[in-house]
Amino acid sequence: MMNKLVSTMIASALAGSMSFAQAADMDQPGKGVKVQALQSAIAEETFQTVVLNEALSALGYEVEDIKEVDYSAAYTSIANGDATYMAVNWFPLHNTMYKNAGGDAVFYRKGHYIEGAAQGYLIDKKTADKYKIDNIEDFKDPKIAALFDTDNDGKADLTGCQAGWGCEGVIEHQLDAFKLRERITHKQGQYAAIISDTIARFREGGSVFYYTWTPYWVSGKLVPGKDVVWLEVPFSSNPNGTDTTLPNGKNYGFDINSERIVANKLFAQNNPAAAKLFEVAKLPINDVSAQNMLISNGEDSQNQIRQHALNWIKANQSTFDSWLAEARKAAM
Repeated sequence: MMNKLVSTMIASALAGSMSFAQAADMDQPGKGVKVQALQSAIAEETFQTVVLNEALSALGYEVEDIKEVDYSAAYTSIANGDATYMAVNWFPLHNTMYKNAGGDAVFYRKGHYIEGAAQGYLIDKKTADKYKIDNIEDFKDPKIAALFDTDNDGKADLTGCQAGWGCEGVIEHQLDAFKLRERITHKQGQYAAIISDTIARFREGGSVFYYTWTPYWVSGKLVPGKDVVWLEVPFSSNPNGTDTTLPNGKNYGFDINSERIVANKLFAQNNPAAAKLFEVAKLPINDVSAQNMLISNGEDSQNQIRQHALNWIKANQSTFDSWLAEARKAAM
């Protein structure tokens, strides 16, 4: 009788231990699996990557330090399985790089992490109002182009897109399509440096002409509608062949983009929890812009950016927890 009682107690204890272990496994479906995130050298891409890394850590994944590489190298590394994911697949701007690296055959991509990202050309509002400039086609007039000449060659100088980002291809395409190459010089370089020079020129009262995007801090320094205005384009023309006309009839020459998460396909197949997280995670674009402004104001160290991410998670805990719940459910 005593032996039977002891056996029953041992069995119950073992069952309890197994249930606890199973619960732990369900809570940490990524335990023992390493994850390597990639991003470009743009500091403003770190916040959204850190938020995802924190979620992956909560799911038990062993998250490596973020590595910075250029976009084309990132796609190749993820396709080859040398890295796990990137949180800044600009869609559709990066379509060519995505397809060239293998496309849907090698990548997992579902959901839209950050939506409503605008891009385009802007000039200072003072000059726009004085000369009634509202379309980049107005630069065909040499007198208009000369207003934005910073090196005295008679051509407008556009603070443009850094090589390798994808946007430079759209700008170069449009200079030919709109027959503006004789009137506009596409100035390229390290974007943070050349846009800082542009902002300084604006503050000194000069006319400015530049490309930018959202979410990014520039539109917090040069506020559209107040300091600067968006320029329309005469018609849709870009390497993707898409119609960039907005529902309100305006056309700024660039598609409204999403930042999507692109991951190695085999990793996603073997890790349904991470795959589901990548699908359901969403960040409000205004929250990303607000964080980018903190970077612009000097809070740009890795520790500070990670704290920004932790602050966002704390302020949006129920949203963050809902991502984790869906991810864990997918792993059951």
